[in-house]
Amino acid sequence: MYAAVRRYEGVTDPAEAARIVREGFVPLMRRVPGFVAYYWIDAGNGVMISTSVFQDQAGADESIATAADFVRDNLAPLLPNPPQVLAGEVVAAS
Repeated sequence: MYAAVRRYEGVTDPAEAARIVREGFVPLMRRVPGFVAYYWIDAGNGVMISTSVFQDQAGADESIATAADFVRDNLAPLLPNPPQVLAGEVVAAS
């Protein structure tokens, strides 16, 4: 499995960002080949973190590109700073 983690800082309206992600982005993630799971986390203080898990690296890579497009088109006013993006092979899980 592979995962992609994106950390967004300076989120201006976490509740609205969560609504848009839940209603618009989550359905997109479910259609990416190899989808396993997606989480959108409110870490507080204007920080939100997304975690996407896929069966293979191709799915994780596609999720990163899809997220960038979705943020640009739907969330830019709420997520004014570029995210820190990390991705890699899942080496332990339960």
